[in-house]
Amino acid sequence: MKTHEKLNHLFPSESDIPETYRLHGLVEQKEYLIDGELLTWEGEMSEVLSPICINDGGHISQKCIGHTPLLTSQEALHALDAAVKAYDLGMGEWPTLSVGSRIHHVEKFLSAMRAKRQEVVNLLMWEIGKPLKDAEKEFDRTCVYIEDTINQLKELDRNSARFDTEEGIVAQIRRVPLGVALCMGPFNYPLNETFTTLIPALIMGNTVVFKPAKYGVLLIKPLLEAFRDSFPKGVINIIYGRGRDTVGAMMETGKLDVFAFIGTNKGANDLKKLHPKPHRLRSILGLDAKNPAIVLPDADLEVAIQECITGSLSFNGQRCTALKILFVHDSIADVFIEKYLQALQKLQMGMPWEAGVSLTPLPEPGKTEYLNGLVQDAQQHGAKVMNEGGGLFNQTYFHPAVLYPVNAAMRVYREEQFGPVVPIVPFSKVQEAIDYVRDSNYGQQLSIFSQDAEAVAHLIDSFANQVGRINLNAQCQRGPDTYPFNGRKDSAEGTLSVGDALRAFSIRIMVASKMNGTNKALIGDILQHRYSKFLTTDYLF
Repeated sequence: MKTHEKLNHLFPSESDIPETYRLHGLVEQKEYLIDGELLTWEGEMSEVLSPICINDGGHISQKCIGHTPLLTSQEALHALDAAVKAYDLGMGEWPTLSVGSRIHHVEKFLSAMRAKRQEVVNLLMWEIGKPLKDAEKEFDRTCVYIEDTINQLKELDRNSARFDTEEGIVAQIRRVPLGVALCMGPFNYPLNETFTTLIPALIMGNTVVFKPAKYGVLLIKPLLEAFRDSFPKGVINIIYGRGRDTVGAMMETGKLDVFAFIGTNKGANDLKKLHPKPHRLRSILGLDAKNPAIVLPDADLEVAIQECITGSLSFNGQRCTALKILFVHDSIADVFIEKYLQALQKLQMGMPWEAGVSLTPLPEPGKTEYLNGLVQDAQQHGAKVMNEGGGLFNQTYFHPAVLYPVNAAMRVYREEQFGPVVPIVPFSKVQEAIDYVRDSNYGQQLSIFSQDAEAVAHLIDSFANQVGRINLNAQCQRGPDTYPFNGRKDSAEGTLSVGDALRAFSIRIMVASKMNGTNKALIGDILQHRYSKFLTTDYLF
């Protein structure tokens, strides 16, 4: 069956949806969490449209699956004040709580979260079109991340329990929280990416205002009670609404100490400018990327094709770590494209719950029109759509378009498409790919495919000061979560990994003294009688 025929029969009727994955009624999200209380919103609501469309007797339309509150600046400032009060200039219950006690609260939340797995996974499918296996993986990976964070903090606490002596000065160095944090995650990984900032922020003793992503909002609803019941009042506050009505108002107060944001560099820049004392604002940012793959003539094509297919089209290319442009040596371009298209044909389009499905509808409004514009622009500048049905779309579904040959005159050469458009650039000299990376505004990652040690070494040296990660014969990716995840230029600020995130949301504080009899006795007395929560040799096993 041709692609256009499949597209005509892509969307199901209500009766075609398996009972296990149906949403029974609208998900009405009226509650939001401030100062330990679930408050009910009676004002304007935002309609949540699923990327999944319903075929009703030939009429196809997006399914409304629920509503979320459109809170105003008043509610946002109320949430911020609750977090400020709970932090209490570092003297509140949460920032002064022992590491072990904070871990206990996070473990309590994790246990309650696991009980909501099926509900959250189902909403991941319906809200952002994530395939079932990927949705399950996102939930489970998030739980593992929380466990790893707990274990990493225990190790950090053990290392901090000792005293150091240098040049006659004895000191104990520990990490303490930064203050009040605003955490905002992305729509493509609304659980995992969000929690990679939210959980480290909390467990290090910061108080938090959390605003879910623009899409992928309803899946937080099953977790609201867990947040409320697992943490002291005001420690975690969860709000909804338009960013311009909520986030801007909070930033302008100057009361935020930490800004954790995963989104666009323009959005981050605009928000940071609103803070009256930007030098006092610690930012942890995961931003745009245009990660290239560079395929040299001697590359193992079987490996390169498999990694490039997954790298460019996993979750429809809607990942910051996706391969968004492929540089292929012109001597192997024809065979590379032939094999790539063969692999692409094996990818199954369909609804997220269908077994083996890889290509699903897109959640962003207007996304198919935007991608179609990129394809038309590329065609006008000499590119061809290489795959059958490439670029065809129906409602929210856009079929992958492989474009070749792509050149610098095309928008897709520079713009981050964040969707299933695959630009392939032929090159004769590797310097062309090097210049692309050096001139790019982005610097997250790249992939090199080659078996030539000398050639690979040259590229490594060319890119080591350009990106945050160089992948050899592998797609770009975030994991393992213990490895640093960062970027350069407009792609990131700060480093996120299990250990790095704990450091990002804290600051080292030192208690120091000259090493003499009087001071040794003083410190010994404090330790023996456990007078101090900070200055202690106690540690967690």
